[in-house]
Amino acid sequence: MVPTIAVKRFFGYSENVMRSQLWIAVCVYALIALLKAKFSLSQTYYEILQILSVTVFEKPPIFSMFAGENYTSILHGNHNQLTLFDL
Repeated sequence: MVPTIAVKRFFGYSENVMRSQLWIAVCVYALIALLKAKFSLSQTYYEILQILSVTVFEKPPIFSMFAGENYTSILHGNHNQLTLFDL
């Protein structure tokens, strides 16, 4: 079953904005399809997108997010502060 790309609303009214948003949706779909194929994931496309949206600002190993494994975040110093540069 091939999922469909659903753009629920556009963030602008010009033709350029609409084309850009559609191309972004196509690119995200292609990246998710490659991720699913490379790691042989059993999750659906929707589940993969949900997992990635929750962990967008974290840096876990990609496979551990989908395998249900617990991972430890690697932060130095203050654990409430994200590291911008690894110096």
